[in-house]
Amino acid sequence: METHDFIARYAGVYEHSPWVAERVAALATEVDNRERLAVLMADCVDNASTERQLALIRAHPDLAGRAQVAGELTAESTLEQASAGLDQCSPEEFERFQSLNTAYWEKFGFPFVMAVRGSDRAEILDTFAARLQNDYDLEFETALIEIHKIARLRLDAMGANE
Repeated sequence: METHDFIARYAGVYEHSPWVAERVAALATEVDNRERLAVLMADCVDNASTERQLALIRAHPDLAGRAQVAGELTAESTLEQASAGLDQCSPEEFERFQSLNTAYWEKFGFPFVMAVRGSDRAEILDTFAARLQNDYDLEFETALIEIHKIARLRLDAMGANE
């Protein structure tokens, strides 16, 4: 696959962060399986500067947040949040998400990130509340782990390099 085509295809795997596909393109255009591509992309993120990693975390939307209500999520995020029923929150659940989003941003300075596919609203809210008790370093690392899970799920959904 040509470098340009590779970047065009994989630019959205990491939310609003085409730099991952751009950096991996030279190494991955001949990769013939999803697992190897996922590893290369994760390594790129893991070896990026802390500032770039923080920007990647901040590129993710709040769960059941205002971007969802306004219809401003990426297509991938819309499907992921809908798969967990976040588009069907009761008023009480929506308010709890808003409260947790605010508290999380105030404590950590970035959004709560969780690979929500396969989870339900109650599980997500419980995880959200529990992770709010973490310290900054643990939560930063956890956010990156969750981002890699999201990227892997997106690659799987694309049928990347089967």
